[in-house]
Amino acid sequence: MPRNAMKARDLLSRLRNRTVAMAHDLLMVPLAWLGAYWLRFNLDTIPPDFLRIALNWLPVVVLFQGAAFVLFGLYRGLWRFASVPDLLRILKAVVSGTLAILIASFLFNRLEGVPRSVFLIYPLLLVLLLGTPRFLYRWFKDRKLYLVDGRRTLIVGAGRAGEMLVRDILRDREQGLDPVGIVDDDLRKQGIEIHGVRVVGTTEALPELVARHAVDLVIIAIPSAASKDIRRVVELCEQAGVDFRMLPRMADLVAGRVSVQALREVSIDDLLGRDPVRLDHEAIRRGVTGRCVLVTGGGGSIGSELCRQIARLGPSRLVVFEISEFNLYRIEMELRRAFPGLAIDCVLGDVTDSVAVDSVFERFSPQMVLHAAAYKHVPMLEHQVREAMRNNVLGTLRVTEAAARHGVHTFVLVSTDKAVNPTNVMGATKRAAEIVCQSRALTSATRFITVRFGNVLGSAGSVVPLFREQIEKGGPVTVTDPRMTRYFMTIPEACQLILQAGVMGAGGEIFVLDMGEPVKITWLAEQMIRLAGLEPGKDIDIVYTGIRPGEKLFEELFHDREQLAPTAHEKILLARHRQLDLERLDELFEAIEEACNAFDEHRLRRLLAELVPELGHVETRPEAGGSAVEAAAGKSPVSG
Repeated sequence: MPRNAMKARDLLSRLRNRTVAMAHDLLMVPLAWLGAYWLRFNLDTIPPDFLRIALNWLPVVVLFQGAAFVLFGLYRGLWRFASVPDLLRILKAVVSGTLAILIASFLFNRLEGVPRSVFLIYPLLLVLLLGTPRFLYRWFKDRKLYLVDGRRTLIVGAGRAGEMLVRDILRDREQGLDPVGIVDDDLRKQGIEIHGVRVVGTTEALPELVARHAVDLVIIAIPSAASKDIRRVVELCEQAGVDFRMLPRMADLVAGRVSVQALREVSIDDLLGRDPVRLDHEAIRRGVTGRCVLVTGGGGSIGSELCRQIARLGPSRLVVFEISEFNLYRIEMELRRAFPGLAIDCVLGDVTDSVAVDSVFERFSPQMVLHAAAYKHVPMLEHQVREAMRNNVLGTLRVTEAAARHGVHTFVLVSTDKAVNPTNVMGATKRAAEIVCQSRALTSATRFITVRFGNVLGSAGSVVPLFREQIEKGGPVTVTDPRMTRYFMTIPEACQLILQAGVMGAGGEIFVLDMGEPVKITWLAEQMIRLAGLEPGKDIDIVYTGIRPGEKLFEELFHDREQLAPTAHEKILLARHRQLDLERLDELFEAIEEACNAFDEHRLRRLLAELVPELGHVETRPEAGGSAVEAAAGKSPVSG
């Protein structure tokens, strides 16, 4: 059908509905007017003189009352959705119309022949005659919808979100949902009804209620719930063998709006996330707003999220330094689209290129640097020590040198829990990068700060995207060891805490982010399979492949000698740094650069073991070909 024809049809339909509604209301006016007289005379015959005057005034009553109906917007809404605001409009229109009739009657004949009680009875009758049909019509329509078959749905949560969800389900039956009950752990709500749907028990009884009510779907309607509560409900749903969905978290919901269309599948982030982080937004804003901020590795998982969060804080300029052309293009397009008024400079370059790094600092004079550029794939770097050392150690060295030389106010290194007691090249090089920053903090006015945290959900190369890809391909899901555990944090939370730590530090600190409880990787794999609607071991196999080179069964967030201490922020801890031999460190950094230029990986391993003595699985004995500096070294430059 042509668009103009559809518009004309819709217009005619609205006009027809409004005409019918207005005709109904105008018909109710004489019924209420004459009914008021009838009630005034005790349901007996109205005396002829009074009846004549009543009929004479009837056209005026209809005219004034009809004008009041239109004036107060009785025909803007549909009877199908009649509610309290509609009742208020009726009350206003009836009272206003009655006052107008009263004033007109008083001015015309001083109310002669019109009993005073009529002006009290008439508005009450008219409100009843106008309101009752509207609400009966709505009840009839809703009742008709209640009887429509759909997926039998149990709702978790009898709060505001649950109430709005029930109401939306009952209005929008095209979604094919039939609410059969609500569960809530608040004992005071047990047995109450919300829009005709009863609270039938607590969440602990969920498996039993699913069986008793033949439930097809469970909806978690607790947007503010902690992840541990969501995990518990999900486990109960899995135990009951029922499908489940949830509303978005409170931060993602538009205030006061909950709808069936907002339902989504439970994600692994919901199960592993933690309570919202409380930040000192004012301190973060003061540290960023109006300043030029440089982000190295700005196209990566962490770097790109740091760019987004910094852009929202209103820096004078945001400089994104990235080695990957595609990643740089992608974050540039996103930032320019989202922040058209922000000065953004995207620079393609390598942090190990001292000329390129110095050029960036010379051109933009950044006041804050967030160093997120790093190689981080553990098994890959285990056999490519030169690239790991060159990028993670020398790259950090080049950027810190430039930051100190150009008077940067704050430098934040993004580190990892794998830097603690490392058993792999990647973790050891990140620990070496921490040492670089600590040594610079002792000799520079720049505030050099390190922030250390564990695995980030959804970051490039992390286990979650890998598991998701394996599940999509039908499995198997590969786990290295059933005992393996890891700490997890969402990307936005990690970046928020990085910024918070950046404005807290005075220089030289290693801040450790509170990662909560470690998670078994096997549990993570099982949950991801179940969230995909499949059964572990039946639809998708989990295969244990053995620990890869350099991997640990569990990660640590701080070294025993770092004397972890609390800070002003509950999610950020301070690891007190160990003493450094600066002269020996400079010698080691020179030796590392020489070995990288010579592509001497064996020598690089020995140098890395001396720089990071916790790395105990490499050969440290000087051999022929080693430098005199290495042969003369009696101890590590890092002491307890």
